[in-house]
Amino acid sequence: MPTVWAGVLAVLMLGPALGAGFVLSYDMVWVPDLALTRDVLGLGSGLPRAVPSDAVIAVLDEVVPGLVLQKLVLVGALVLAGAGAAELVRERSLAARLVVVSLTVWSPYVAERLWMGHWPMLLAYAAVPWLVLAGRRWAAAGPGPVERGPVGRGPVWMLPILLVGSLSASAGIVSAAVVLATGLRRGRRPVLLLAMVAAVNAPWVVAGLTHAGEAASATGFEVFALRGDALPAPLAALTLGGIWNTSVIPASREGWQAWAALALLVGLVGAGLRRWWVGDSQRIAILGLWVAGMAIAILGWAAPQTLDGLAQNIPGLALMRDSSRLLPLCLPLLVLTVAAGVDALRERLRGTAPRWAAAVVLALAPIAVLPDAAWGLAGGIGTADYPASWHQAGAALAEETAPGDVLVLPWSAYRAPAWNGRRPVLDPLPRMLPRASVINGDLVIGGTEIAGEDPRAAAAAEALAAPEPSARAAELSRLGIGYVITDRTAGEAPPLAGETVHDSGDLLLQRLPEEATRPAAYTMGPVRLTAMAVAWVAYGVAWLGATTSTVLLLISIVRRPAANVRD
Repeated sequence: MPTVWAGVLAVLMLGPALGAGFVLSYDMVWVPDLALTRDVLGLGSGLPRAVPSDAVIAVLDEVVPGLVLQKLVLVGALVLAGAGAAELVRERSLAARLVVVSLTVWSPYVAERLWMGHWPMLLAYAAVPWLVLAGRRWAAAGPGPVERGPVGRGPVWMLPILLVGSLSASAGIVSAAVVLATGLRRGRRPVLLLAMVAAVNAPWVVAGLTHAGEAASATGFEVFALRGDALPAPLAALTLGGIWNTSVIPASREGWQAWAALALLVGLVGAGLRRWWVGDSQRIAILGLWVAGMAIAILGWAAPQTLDGLAQNIPGLALMRDSSRLLPLCLPLLVLTVAAGVDALRERLRGTAPRWAAAVVLALAPIAVLPDAAWGLAGGIGTADYPASWHQAGAALAEETAPGDVLVLPWSAYRAPAWNGRRPVLDPLPRMLPRASVINGDLVIGGTEIAGEDPRAAAAAEALAAPEPSARAAELSRLGIGYVITDRTAGEAPPLAGETVHDSGDLLLQRLPEEATRPAAYTMGPVRLTAMAVAWVAYGVAWLGATTSTVLLLISIVRRPAANVRD
């Protein structure tokens, strides 16, 4: 029943996003067939922000079409989040489990991150309750046989959940923190647990270390800090809201509904806090996760300039720039205390009818206070089909044999194409191409420009400023750029002296003078390249182990009913 309710809520929230076409919204950029280029593997010159998620999609969409895969990810994230929340409180009443499903799926965090296109964070959010269950089972397991539980038999079943919840740097931090907080116990195989966490996070960790110089230049803590809506920022964080981009905050969060949501949450948590505290052996770990998530979010709001300065000298601190992204760390405490609170309130009511009436009201309350999360976030997200000319340009480039990467113009990061309903999206064109791309990574947010971290892109911008088309082409060629593709529908671009390879009117693909073109200028040194290779091998082994364990789990599920019949 709770899983069915989670599915109903997922369909109601996504609505038109489940129709034909891709959902393209801000950072959510999916294409029919993502190529496994150097950038996707984290071997490019820019700071790799989509490692390992892009590589996983590039492999999977060879088996499952990208369009279908995106729908499965979006629906799966919401359903698994709700089902995991219900499983985490499986000892509670059905009413309590239905309420936590509503609270988990119909959350400001889900609505805002879905609109913002942070699908790896939605998967991490969905993985959190399951990782708490897996961590508890791991901590409880001795060296002998492990009792069968809701997430399988033995510690190996943690691996698929970890992989799903660690497809980006921030997602990996959330998943690792949850599983280590709940799973690490003295004498409970800590080395194996740490090895699994290291393997599933190896690609983005090593890629970040090999780009430490670029990472140190990342600033903008103030721009990406926690934001309030109708609530002050810290109170918005209590409800798992407060994303920095106010354009993706549902309108209801700017009115009285935000205060009603806060009152509902605080009331249920207060009603169940004591009951949960005395009955949970891992209360310190769960409380610690909540404190960590809340502290990181509020610190980014309270001291952004200090963090900006520290990020120049502390590797990896820039990962906390979008501080509210780590709020899923707070989810376990909310689910556990709210479920206890629902049961506490129901016990005060006499009779079956009043109890179920209260349960229905509480289960529908999260929807009532966030009504515009329904049906594609009230039109905030939808679907679109890529123009035929985009496929043709990609095919034309695939037939080219001259060396060099592709420069994408106009020189801006985001687009709002007419064929996507003028919805803003990170330029999808580079992902439609079969070669590594050089793009503008600068962001302009509220009048503040945040410089990108790719030194090669900065050099390309200087080359584009040369006075003559021939000089621009020559400078770009020296950077290892062999082709330039221009989306004329997105704005003007400086002319270049190059040979036209493909021209469909809206897209122009040019080959720079071949005699001046050089292979890709950016190549990793042998030590860095070896480190990345080791990281990907470890990650591949983790996926192999996860696939094997999943197949064995499915076999055990199929065989279990037959065994029960024989018994």
